Amino acid sequence: MRHTVTTTAAVLLFALATAGCGGGDDAKSDDKPPTSAAPSPSSSEALAAQYLAESQQIPFTNHRPAIGELLDYPPKWCAALDDGHSVEWMFSSGGGSLYPIGNDWGTVEADANKLLLVGVKVYCPKHLSAVTGELKAAGKY
Repeated sequence: MRHTVTTTAAVLLFALATAGCGGGDDAKSDDKPPTSAAPSPSSSEALAAQYLAESQQIPFTNHRPAIGELLDYPPKWCAALDDGHSVEWMFSSGGGSLYPIGNDWGTVEADANKLLLVGVKVYCPKHLSAVTGELKAAGKY
């Protein structure tokens, strides 16, 4: 429970820190209407916060990776999918080498697939059906 609370707090602090909330005299202009302090739904900060929140319950071996490590994967997965690559290729060491693993953390295959699905759902939902279909066909979903 303590780990979940700590990680949740870190996610929220990251989202707030990267939301671009700031003050100062130059932040206000008479020519422009005030803008919302919250990031737009498609902003990178909002996507990161959503991905981190939705991946919160996915277990990792040894410990949960750093936020930056987790955020590195979805754009790479989406780029590989845009290029027409499969999940099998992305997760193979001879292919994309994009299996979610670090020097001192990792995931079992079922959890790696869950993390991939969360990343695709948030960052490149146009590929969600294809990824889900591939995982189902392979008996991994």
